[in-house]
Amino acid sequence: MRYPIATLMFCTMFTMAAGHAQAQQAQFPLAAPAGQDSGARQVAPPGAVNQGPFFDSTWKYGTAFTPPAGAKIWNPAKLKLMQGGKLVGGTVRGVVAPSTYCAMADAGYDFIWTEMQHQGASWAEVWRAWQTCPHAKAVPGVRVAYTDEREIQQALDGGALVLVVPTVDTVEEAREAVKWAYFPPLGRRSLGGGNAFGPDMWGSVPGGYRNTINDNLVLILMIETLEGLKNADEIAKVPGVHAVFAASGDLSNFSGFKQGDPDYERAINIVHDAAIKAGKKLCGRSRGKTARISRASRRKARSCKSSAVRGRSSEISRTRRRNPRLDRTHPSEQRVRAGRMI
Repeated sequence: MRYPIATLMFCTMFTMAAGHAQAQQAQFPLAAPAGQDSGARQVAPPGAVNQGPFFDSTWKYGTAFTPPAGAKIWNPAKLKLMQGGKLVGGTVRGVVAPSTYCAMADAGYDFIWTEMQHQGASWAEVWRAWQTCPHAKAVPGVRVAYTDEREIQQALDGGALVLVVPTVDTVEEAREAVKWAYFPPLGRRSLGGGNAFGPDMWGSVPGGYRNTINDNLVLILMIETLEGLKNADEIAKVPGVHAVFAASGDLSNFSGFKQGDPDYERAINIVHDAAIKAGKKLCGRSRGKTARISRASRRKARSCKSSAVRGRSSEISRTRRRNPRLDRTHPSEQRVRAGRMI
């Protein structure tokens, strides 16, 4: 009986639609008459920008989502990068309690590198943390697992303003990251809602979130493998990419050499040179010897910077006093109070 019932429901809905056809036609005069082929594939309605037969390759994109004239950059991390400043990101691993994230977000960094490649937190947990203190000093950022539509969509719909994509080996993968990171016409990000669109996050930004996020996103691609080094120059040139990250750990892992070895240093320098040639920013970890990346980039290539940072209990205490919404009891908070972000 399931199928006849389903068919009956469909037929009933169709009958209702047909019954309201005249009213709908009056309300939407350009809509196709119910049950009739409108010929829209070959003929455009009066006043349409795109005239003649429909071809996706020649379609002129409309102005519905054009940023308002004079719209300003509202992402402070993007603004700082555009002004030639150096971004410092603090890494948060295994976000569960909002207190863990918010303590770091108010600790003086430009963005928070929420780790989602090598940690098991769910997107629901990350969204909750980001939504608790969206207007802290550090904007929400994340390293996703791959150049995947679902990963990138989850990150951006949740409110991330800095997107880090790891293990980019080819120009095709770089373009894939750009495709899912940006709304049309620059990319193919789907318009589906999420915390980012809410008034307590970015829904009330000047010009509106949908119309301005393409100009406010920071996209960083990580070069981590020998194949990535081979293609680093072309990866860095891809439009929409703001920075390339010399991934010190995996460049050692994939090259077989440790920091300080000539072959390892050569790998780092290849990424450095790619950033210079493309006019893009250079990123790297600031802990230990890899601080050399920032020093080198100051000479020629503008840089961003991601730190593997340690939490400080005094900063966490101050954050609690400022934000009573924080959950103070989760075990992950204790790990921060012990002095290290794990």
